[in-house]
Amino acid sequence: MQLIAKTFQGLEEVLAKELADIGAEEIIPITRGVQFSGDKKLLYMVNYNCRTALRVLMPVSSFQAIDESTLYDGVRQIPWEKYLHHSGSFAIDSVVSYSKFNHSGFVTLKAKDSIVDRFRDKFGKRPDVEVKNPDLRINVHIFRDQCTVPLDSSGTSLHLRGYRQAFSEAPLNEVLAAGLIRLSGWDGNTSLFDPMCGSGTILTEAALIAGKVPAGYYREKFAFEGWRDFDQDLWYQVKRECEENIREPNVEFRGIDLDEEAVKASLKNIETGGLEKFVHVEKGDFFDTEAPFRKGFIITNPPYGERIKVENLTKLYQDFGNVLKHKYAGYTAWVLTYDEESAKFIGLRPSRRIKVMNGPLECRFLKFELYEGKKAYLTP
Repeated sequence: MQLIAKTFQGLEEVLAKELADIGAEEIIPITRGVQFSGDKKLLYMVNYNCRTALRVLMPVSSFQAIDESTLYDGVRQIPWEKYLHHSGSFAIDSVVSYSKFNHSGFVTLKAKDSIVDRFRDKFGKRPDVEVKNPDLRINVHIFRDQCTVPLDSSGTSLHLRGYRQAFSEAPLNEVLAAGLIRLSGWDGNTSLFDPMCGSGTILTEAALIAGKVPAGYYREKFAFEGWRDFDQDLWYQVKRECEENIREPNVEFRGIDLDEEAVKASLKNIETGGLEKFVHVEKGDFFDTEAPFRKGFIITNPPYGERIKVENLTKLYQDFGNVLKHKYAGYTAWVLTYDEESAKFIGLRPSRRIKVMNGPLECRFLKFELYEGKKAYLTP
């Protein structure tokens, strides 16, 4: 099967590496995603075990759609009964760009009519349209005159792992958090500290990586489980093989945050994930505390004035840099920031800058190597 895994812009190469490790073939990074090939087992495996994929799509047809008639005929020719029973339900999401079709709602309606008519003609019965929890999720993408129809094998976005039961203000997406951890080069064998941890997403994702817990371990359902060709035995086999690798992390994970409600959210999510033995979070001020380990890794997403307002962003970064210089020699620190100009006030020269998208925001993921001695005070 030809498949597509979607992700955030900036994480394509990380996702490609994950897919290669899982066993995907013919891997081609594309904008905000990766094309690859594999069998049904791999489709299940990627959904269950891949940390940096937002969803996994399986294209079932591609054809020219130059008008209403060719769109209807192209969708109707797809063997929908292979994936959906006539008593089941489906939902369609359409995206149209640079096309003669100027309204995605119209495309959705014509595709729906085409599918319903095929079932009615073949079986005398038709499946229902169910937006919230359908058996089959269908995407219709029209770019210029080309129409591609993939099935969404994931359902709800794969960033919804299932462990996050509580939220802080402006929480970091789980897939983005996992991607940042992968980008940082953290190997799972070094203690990790998040000094502005919010609801604990970075720490939780890191602990799951270190423990080899499948990304979808806590999810209740994936969309492919509603497909007519769903193989229950194969699905059990995939889960069993993945879960055989689960182990206890052998490093410490610590986080602090000034916001008491954020700390409560962290503790709730860590408990839901069964990670309270390994991940320790408490209320604290990074500027007043000491380094929790002699040497370690820092990965953090400080507020940058967009969704969480900061009175003086420049001072925040100045103070942050001063603490790193004086208390964290020997550490490696990675900081996600939207305002790279303000981040210059950290007063350290980043050894790497990686562009990533956090929702609509173009951010920079900055690496600071905190050497002991004079090197720690190099400025941009």
